[in-house]
Amino acid sequence: MTATTEPARITAGDTLTWLKSLPNYPASAGWVLTYTLINQAGKKTITATASGDDHLASVPAATSATWVAGLYTWVSSVSKGADRYTIGTSTITIDPDPTAVASFDTRSSARKALEAVNSAMETYGAKAYLQGYEINGRSQRFHTPGEFMRFRSQLMAEVAREDNAARLNAGLGTSNQIKVRFGPR
Repeated sequence: MTATTEPARITAGDTLTWLKSLPNYPASAGWVLTYTLINQAGKKTITATASGDDHLASVPAATSATWVAGLYTWVSSVSKGADRYTIGTSTITIDPDPTAVASFDTRSSARKALEAVNSAMETYGAKAYLQGYEINGRSQRFHTPGEFMRFRSQLMAEVAREDNAARLNAGLGTSNQIKVRFGPR
């Protein structure tokens, strides 16, 4: 399927295709559209081909499979002979190909932290707040049971927000409920 705008997020290993219409720089007049993706991992170049007056950008799956996941800045420009003009700039996130890795932890940092806190509560009971934890190189220690429980409540709220966002993205309703009680007259 061909999109009509540049993607904001892609998965490495997927085929990418989009059609860009530039009335002032038609491909049929010899203008060539190029995208340059840049980040600390390197630079990628996508050169569009002519599709009538429009520019067809396409990246085969085998090419995107070699791309390192991360946030890239892209710059698009058109050129014809010695002339070159910058058309746009934005960012694109390249997600790792989940089928190309041996194991892949899809949990968010908040979910990992909540699971660690809950595990500490199961293991240490009322003394769980004395244990602290470390996830992704970040550690947390608590001085009182109240601090520990406030932190747990914050994590629970964050995980609930993530779950609701995922449900909305899937076209489902949120789990938020508003309950109303009507009393007798």
